[in-house]
Amino acid sequence: MPDLREKLGGAPHSKQSLRLWLRLLSCATVIEKRLRTRLAREFHTTLPRFDVLAALERHPDGLTMGELSHALMVSNGNVTGVANRLLADGLIEREVDARDRRTFRVRLSRKGREEFATMAKVHEGWVDDMFADLTNEEIETLMEQLIRVRRSVAQSEKRAADA
Repeated sequence: MPDLREKLGGAPHSKQSLRLWLRLLSCATVIEKRLRTRLAREFHTTLPRFDVLAALERHPDGLTMGELSHALMVSNGNVTGVANRLLADGLIEREVDARDRRTFRVRLSRKGREEFATMAKVHEGWVDDMFADLTNEEIETLMEQLIRVRRSVAQSEKRAADA
């Protein structure tokens, strides 16, 4: 006898799940589009460049290209192109990894640290402004709920891997 999920074509709340997914996607898309537009307009840069600089700012000792692509959840090819342009612009430095001479580490240059600090401060203000109509309590609740969403997605991945 088919269980309730099979009868309904998915989880009992599958329509709500689809609506949730679309709402999350639309919110993320709107925010990302606004940030991309502002970065281009005010700093003549792209969101991927900003993301690489942000990742390197969090790792002052630098990262290998593999570590950087993992941190940003993008392919090595995507990171390499952005990193090469940042290197040409003098915003990052590249050196051979002391532990593995076949590997390069990249880190922010002095110019990169200075430019990123300026961008990051303005970027934070943009994000603050976008969420200004939410109370701190609402933000905390959303954060807690998004943690639960992330866990649910991870459990789904685990179920799929175990199948």
